[in-house]
Amino acid sequence: MFSRRLKTGYLVLEGLNSFAVVYYFYYLYFFMQKEHGFGNKDNLTLAALNGATYALFAWFGGRFGQRFGYFRALKVGFLVMAAALAVGSQLKSTAGHITVMVVTVFGMSFTWPTLEALVSEGESRAGLQHMLGLYNVVWAATASIASFTGGVMLDQLGLPSLFYVPIGFLTLQVVLTFWLEARARAAGQRRIERPAGASLQDPDSSNEASRPTAAASGSAALSLPSDHAIHPRAKTFQRLAWLANPFAYIALNTTIAIIPGVAARLNLSTTAAGFFCSVWCFARFGAFWTLWLWDGWHYRFRWLLVAYVVLVSTFAAISMVPNLAVIVTAQVLFGAAIGLMYYSSLFYSMDASETKGDHGGIHESAIGLGNLAGPAIGAAALQFLPQFPHSGMVAVSLLLLGGLFGLTAIWRAGGTS
Repeated sequence: MFSRRLKTGYLVLEGLNSFAVVYYFYYLYFFMQKEHGFGNKDNLTLAALNGATYALFAWFGGRFGQRFGYFRALKVGFLVMAAALAVGSQLKSTAGHITVMVVTVFGMSFTWPTLEALVSEGESRAGLQHMLGLYNVVWAATASIASFTGGVMLDQLGLPSLFYVPIGFLTLQVVLTFWLEARARAAGQRRIERPAGASLQDPDSSNEASRPTAAASGSAALSLPSDHAIHPRAKTFQRLAWLANPFAYIALNTTIAIIPGVAARLNLSTTAAGFFCSVWCFARFGAFWTLWLWDGWHYRFRWLLVAYVVLVSTFAAISMVPNLAVIVTAQVLFGAAIGLMYYSSLFYSMDASETKGDHGGIHESAIGLGNLAGPAIGAAALQFLPQFPHSGMVAVSLLLLGGLFGLTAIWRAGGTS
């Protein structure tokens, strides 16, 4: 179930999922702008609804996978997403497309917590660092490609490609999930059928931390390996990361929602917007790669603090400075900060956890809260202060500064415990 060879398959699933959801969700705002006349306020409201849905269901999705099986959760998620997008490809109404987005988010809620759990189960701390590094590098790489090429695809393949391209990826994911489930069950059966006293090492595994499990469906939690010593301040860093990452997504989801507006302000085509406004994705990928190979940032508060300060300042630059060179430069630092904050949240969530699905769900729900809060604050400010074009972005920047005070408060409280 948790051998390294099977985990390679889980990483492939993750990469396909990342490409599909990034293309759909990032370029949905361009679609709504072109098809339904959405401006910044409308797209921010849509992004807030996206975040609220994910915050509500991601924790449930993680618990579902933990209780009823990881493969079952993946199949539910992929099929729901594919069905919703198939319906969306035939709809013309604004309300219909908003409903399709909500159902697609619901389906996605079953996928990310489960994929995180599948690559994390049965690992020592060194193994966890390695596997989470691979996990982050894979999804960030395919997300970068989807973001960079999405504008070209939307322009060249037409607006319906927003639905057909992800459906193709999701169909492939369903087929691969059934195949991986069969391989996992076969590996579990081989363990059960071995004679008494025979080695229990999975013949498909090169990972010494992999252990047999009676739950080939992945519904049972595994205990931490014996060499996995829990850091004395693990819970403090877990709380720090669970606060920092939602605030990172406050900035990120707000930025994604206003990119069509930024592109219009700078007279960029959808293709050009995909090229110039995906720089932060590649910077995040570079950050993930660095943090994967170097573990000196583990349980070091100063790295999280510096990343947060950089996040606040670069968000303001990207959202309000009317200069393409400044926006592109700021994206490099913005992506690096996002990368460290996301990696911290996922690593600290999993490092001291025996229920990977549950904690993956908490990690993803926290992302949903960030995705809700930022766009909601921005949309509300534009609603009540429409005479100030940057009122939404100023309001979000002030919210981000509030998170900085929360971060230092948690650190001080944890230092005295």
